[in-house]
Amino acid sequence: MPKETTKSKRKAAEKAEKVPRKTKKDPNAPKRALSAYMFFSQDWRERIKTENPDASFGEVGKLLGAKWKELDDEEKKPYIEQAAKDKERAEGEKNAYDNGKKSAANSDKEEEVKDDDEDD
Repeated sequence: MPKETTKSKRKAAEKAEKVPRKTKKDPNAPKRALSAYMFFSQDWRERIKTENPDASFGEVGKLLGAKWKELDDEEKKPYIEQAAKDKERAEGEKNAYDNGKKSAANSDKEEEVKDDDEDD
């Protein structure tokens, strides 16, 4: 049985020590706002699919992008308005969520202070 080289030992140790960098997302966190293009995509995806039944997912995306570029400002206007409303919704939900987190953190701190005072 061959001996492990020091390099492979070192690499194995480095892999074992690595910690995932991403923290888990809070499931209660509000959803981000959709862009005007995303509202357009939701509206047009089925039409593009029926017009091009053999198109792959990537090709459908390319066709949607090309169609979006063809639209003039007047045709984009309803999607832009939807995006503005969704942005307001997302900002409101985010503020409420952030305020809820802050008040929960403050109440935790207040409970800790009360617990410390009761020990006396």
